[in-house]
Amino acid sequence: MELIFIPIVAAFIAAWTGKWSRWISLLGSIISGVFLLYFFMHFNPDAGVQWQWNKPWFSSAIHFHSGIDGISMVLLILTNVLCPLILLSAFHKKEDNALLFALIVGMQGALNGVFVARDGLMFYIFWELALIPVYFIAGLWGEGNRFKTTLRFFIYTFIGSLAMLASLIYLFSKTPDSSSFSYETLVAVQLNPNEAFWVGAGLLLAFAVKIPIMPFHGWQPATYTEAPAVGSMLLSGIMLKMGLYGLLRWFMPLVPESLPTFVPFIVGAGIIGILYAALIAIRQNDMKRIVAYSSLSHVGLIAAGIAVAGETGVQGGILQMFSHGVNAVGLFLAIDIIERRNQTRFLDALGGMAAQSRAFAVFFLVIVLGATAVPFTNGFPGELLLLKTVFSYHPVWGVMAGITIILCAVYMLRMYQFSMLGESKGTVFNSLSWHEWVSLSGIVLLIVFFGLFPQLIMDISAPAVKQLLMLIQNTKGVIS
Repeated sequence: MELIFIPIVAAFIAAWTGKWSRWISLLGSIISGVFLLYFFMHFNPDAGVQWQWNKPWFSSAIHFHSGIDGISMVLLILTNVLCPLILLSAFHKKEDNALLFALIVGMQGALNGVFVARDGLMFYIFWELALIPVYFIAGLWGEGNRFKTTLRFFIYTFIGSLAMLASLIYLFSKTPDSSSFSYETLVAVQLNPNEAFWVGAGLLLAFAVKIPIMPFHGWQPATYTEAPAVGSMLLSGIMLKMGLYGLLRWFMPLVPESLPTFVPFIVGAGIIGILYAALIAIRQNDMKRIVAYSSLSHVGLIAAGIAVAGETGVQGGILQMFSHGVNAVGLFLAIDIIERRNQTRFLDALGGMAAQSRAFAVFFLVIVLGATAVPFTNGFPGELLLLKTVFSYHPVWGVMAGITIILCAVYMLRMYQFSMLGESKGTVFNSLSWHEWVSLSGIVLLIVFFGLFPQLIMDISAPAVKQLLMLIQNTKGVIS
């Protein structure tokens, strides 16, 4: 519970401390990370769910129940490593932004709650709490038509959330004597095919919107583009992982009877999204919009690989969730650094910055290579496993998914070339500040380290993945 309460308490304190808010928020974020480090050092992947905390809330049926297994641990590491780096990236703001820093660290606590929840209602509550900070971050500090964009984001996600809540309540009503929202109790509920379809549709709608996969992506490009840099980082780096995590943790085990119906849709929508978003990204001039469509393309592949529900695909999906989070934060961070120095992020107005800052040019290049899934960067192992999985599911889908490698290289290297190389168009690049050095160094270290040692992530999640797939088989016998 420390992972939830420490960031939230830090958020409340930071909101009222003015100029000290950034340091209090950073301290709360780091302390949460220290607790996670303690849990990790004593974590046994083979021991199942650990550090369970289970207390009745306001009735015997509703519990505050949390716990950590290997899948949760990977997402918790991602959240508690990236959030301090995201906070540091906002240190350049000179004006009083106590609320901004409080919202960032508060969102860290809500995200931790999503990933440790072992109760359906608790999962829903933290799912909704995670929406509130990013809504205000995008609405108050965004650009362009931010209020319309933020409202559309809220409507999409709120409708999905209501559908998920309806599904969870229906499952609760089917438990013995309507006794519990606990994960184990909900998983054991037996549904007929019609019930499974509608319950699964409600859950899938919530997760498909958050990921997002087509055709539920309408909110994503504009929100990622018009949100402030920290909002874009939180959305793409961590928040969309909530949808992928929900797909794996809740949708598949709770309604595996519906998988034969929904898996072809998820795979097909994911693959179509890969090609659609990649082709649009190639034509963009706005660097943030390129990364927004790039994110849509990459998560389509992750969703498709997870939905196939084989061990290789699920492991590849978890690894790629981690890698995509790191790379997306790095890309939005680099773009923010460029934009603050040149008051533009449009490729036709940039160029020649590599000659002005070789250090930044190297940092940005490594991040771009990671996002392009170059071998020995973090993006390569997970993407390879996912492509193998999709190809095994259907060779045609696999070939279409493989095109993403070529298209991604085109739009990412084009973005780097137009912004960093060639002749200068009046662009200016001052030396990096200390907090930019720390943030960029942290991102690059993660890209290189997990490109060389991806097995470390897979070893953490492997036993939990096997247990999850066995749970689906043994409980309702859908996956062979």
